[in-house]
Amino acid sequence: MGGAKRVVAIPGEDAAAEAFSATMVLLENFSLDIDWSYPPVGAAAIQMHGEAFPAQARAAIDESDAALFGATSGASAGALFYLRWGRQTFANVRPTRFTQGVGSPLASPEGIDLVIVRENLEDLYVLSEGAIQDLAPLGLWSTTWQKPVVDLGPGAYALKVITDRGCERVARFAFDLARRRKAQGRAGKVTCATKHNLLFRTDGLFREVAERVAGEYQDIEFEVLIIDDFANRLVGRPQQFDVVLLPNLYGDVLSDAAAALAGGLGLAASGCYGSDYAYFEPVHGTAPDLERQRVNPTATILCAAMMLEYLEFGEPAQQLVAAVERVYAGGTSLTADQGGTASTDEFRDAVAAAMRSGG
Repeated sequence: MGGAKRVVAIPGEDAAAEAFSATMVLLENFSLDIDWSYPPVGAAAIQMHGEAFPAQARAAIDESDAALFGATSGASAGALFYLRWGRQTFANVRPTRFTQGVGSPLASPEGIDLVIVRENLEDLYVLSEGAIQDLAPLGLWSTTWQKPVVDLGPGAYALKVITDRGCERVARFAFDLARRRKAQGRAGKVTCATKHNLLFRTDGLFREVAERVAGEYQDIEFEVLIIDDFANRLVGRPQQFDVVLLPNLYGDVLSDAAAALAGGLGLAASGCYGSDYAYFEPVHGTAPDLERQRVNPTATILCAAMMLEYLEFGEPAQQLVAAVERVYAGGTSLTADQGGTASTDEFRDAVAAAMRSGG
């Protein structure tokens, strides 16, 4: 990635746009060699071009190295779908790390430092649904009910699709991440969790492929858990996990549970990585109920740090994370979700001051 990096900035909607704006102010303090573009997306694009995701926005994404996305409540969904499925960003990385000073429901959250790697394109998220009666020509049989699925009566179905290729590429991503984390002094361990004891074909395939890939990474510890057991262990002692490899739906749900253990969704960042592209988006969504109500921008700030690391701006990324941690450790400029009274801009300014002081 030599030369100036090209980044698409999409603020999103509602409170997410406010957190996005605060984050951009912090990024400007670095004077990095980044060419930012703000393509028309969402409501503004509809007003200007008559559609929410015009060709100009798609072209801007295709010409960029990465995207920073604020979160969408629907208006910007076309851009998000393209960033995800159009650019094949198959690995959703959601870190959960306890920082001194944040609120946690656990008595002893110290030492939580895990990353959930969620397969990002398949599973139920192929979004192929329909009426049960449409399945009649297939003659599908229910093993549990011991009769044709169509005989269950009127209702709806959804397809759960797991492919060998999808499993293998996200598994390799998880093991490569564990190897990098081990080099940084972490455990070097991958935990794969599925419902393979019941969903033999789909979750069973995910498990089998993960086991096959694990055989090529003898330096990385590997374990397989049933997803129920993983959920129990995640809440009981999350410190035992390093890199967690999950199918799409489980990763979506349980990464939110993990975030709750280390400060909540206001601190939950994520990055979605493909073979040649990545975008970064907070987990919390647009939070319309928090618009203009002192929203916490931490998750978006940490997404920006993940993006900087991806773009090979390692030192600024570390400075940004360290500044956020100093603000939480200080405890005087926190937003309402963390027991404080600071506004979004006041929190932003505290992070900026911590960046300048370096300690």
